[in-house]
Amino acid sequence: MTFQFDAYVTAALFQKDGTAVFALGDGTVRFESGQSVEAHNGAILCACLHPSGEGLLTGGDDGRLVWSRPSGAQEIAKVAGRWIDAIDASPESRLIAFAAGKELHVRDSADPAFSRVFVHEKSVAAVAFEPKGRRIAAATYGGAWLWYAKIAEQKPYVLKWAGSHVGLAFSPDGKFLMSAMQENALHGWRVADDKNLRMGGYPVKVKSLAFVAKGQLLITSGANGLVAWPFAGATGPMGKQAAEVGFDESAMVLRVDGMPGGQWVCAGLDDGRVWACDLAGQKIVPLKAEKGAEITALAMSKDGLRVAWGDEDGAAGVASV
Repeated sequence: MTFQFDAYVTAALFQKDGTAVFALGDGTVRFESGQSVEAHNGAILCACLHPSGEGLLTGGDDGRLVWSRPSGAQEIAKVAGRWIDAIDASPESRLIAFAAGKELHVRDSADPAFSRVFVHEKSVAAVAFEPKGRRIAAATYGGAWLWYAKIAEQKPYVLKWAGSHVGLAFSPDGKFLMSAMQENALHGWRVADDKNLRMGGYPVKVKSLAFVAKGQLLITSGANGLVAWPFAGATGPMGKQAAEVGFDESAMVLRVDGMPGGQWVCAGLDDGRVWACDLAGQKIVPLKAEKGAEITALAMSKDGLRVAWGDEDGAAGVASV
């Protein structure tokens, strides 16, 4: 199934019911079932699933946080004069976190009156909930700041590393926090003792990362193939080598995703192609073989059976693996 939208595809995600939904640069949210919802006056800059698993939460350059379902759009928050360009939500705690400039905002999907704001020294580029949904990490210049989501007055737990941090992922056990950097590098910390994990060697910037195989592997973009780091054991990837899957010297992997509980992964390339792979068997399955604009959004369903993608020219699709 393919689509041709009129704008850049900011995000592609799967809802709890297994259907795909797309967030676009023209402010609309498009559902695989055909519905189109006008969510923002301007571009959608970030998106994630609502904690309920139904519909998308999106942030825009209109300073609004919006929950879109096929039935329509509902404004959850507004920050006047700011862009909302990073977001995450926790199904476990039902909390929502989003960034606007130097501020990290927290809302509770079960309590419309609840609000917290945590201020940083520099702009926040990414946010991520730890697996239980009680703490939030905010990526900023010089490292990541960890906050308890519901406590009003507190000092953050700061994981330091020089440079600009722009993407985050917690390991499923919460022991490791991984950061994609503005440079061509991946960095990480063992949260309990601030132990640094230096993971370099990337030819381009890492734009996408995800834990798969019950936390045994971290997959990333940033190379000619999908990069897979081993995370089994207490020391994670320390002293271990990464594997590169689907190496192709003519293209770069820009987006990756995979099964949280399994070994199927997928990759979106800068030449418009999309493929999936079972890491156990190493067989590459082409899902979109024709070349085109670079892939800007990619998601695999939790059961590993479907992949959704979108590109910078508005082309999008959903395929069975």
